[in-house]
Amino acid sequence: MTGFPLRDRIALAAAVAGPLLLALILVPFRGGVSSTNLALIMVVAIVAIAAAGNRLAGGLAALSSAAWFDFFLTRPYQSFTINRGADITTAVLLLAVGLAVSQLAARARRLEVLVVTDADYLARVHDTARLAQTARSADAVVDHVKQQLTELLQLRGCRFEYGSLLGHPARLEQDGGITVGRKRWDIDQRGWPRQEIELRASAGGRFQGRFMLAPAPGTRPDLQARLVAVTLADQAAAALDTAGPSPRER
Repeated sequence: MTGFPLRDRIALAAAVAGPLLLALILVPFRGGVSSTNLALIMVVAIVAIAAAGNRLAGGLAALSSAAWFDFFLTRPYQSFTINRGADITTAVLLLAVGLAVSQLAARARRLEVLVVTDADYLARVHDTARLAQTARSADAVVDHVKQQLTELLQLRGCRFEYGSLLGHPARLEQDGGITVGRKRWDIDQRGWPRQEIELRASAGGRFQGRFMLAPAPGTRPDLQARLVAVTLADQAAAALDTAGPSPRER
C-alpha cells in the first residue's frame, strides 16, 4: 500500500473497518428495520468510502459491507450463513449495487463534483440491480431503464436501439457531459440540444446498443442525475451482455 497516496491508504483502511463499525451500530435496529433498508444504509457508506478513495477502496468496501451485513444483520446472527432466500438476494444486491455506486462515486471524484448520495438516485440503481437479478429477460431490464431515464432526466420519451450505430447524434458521455458533433455542449446554461441524444450502453468493452433520449424543452438535469443515467445504461448493457444479443428493436 506504500505506493498509494495517503488519502487512498486511509480510504482502503476505512473500506475494511468502516462497514464493520456501521454493521455493529445497526445491530440494535435489525429487528425493527427491513434488511433492504439496512442494506441501503450500508450502500451510503460504500459511496462515501469510494468518493474519498478510489475504485479499489469502493470495491473493497462493497465486499466488506456484504460480508458484515451477512454476519451481523441476517439470521442466523454472527454467522456467515443465511437461511432466508430474501436475505440472500439482498446480500447479493448489496454487493452488486455497492460495486456499481463505487464506480459512480469514483467517477464523481475525478470530476470533483459532489458524490451521489440522493436517496432517489440510489434507489434507482438498487431497483435496476434487483431487476437484473430476477428478470427472465434482458429486455425487461432495458424497458425498466428506459422508464428510469425518462423520469430521471425529465424526458419526453426514450427508446433503445440494438446493434450498430447509425448517424452522429448528440451524445451523453460517460462523464455526464454532452457533445454535439465534436464540441462540448453546455447543458447547464443552454439546456438539452434540440435533437435526440444518444446514451451508449456497453459492458466489458462490448457495445450492446444505445438509448435515444428525447429531451423536454427547458429541462436541465444536473450532473449527478446524468451520471446516474450513465450507470443505469451500464446496468442494462451488463444484462444484455449476460443474456446475449437480442434482435428486438425499439
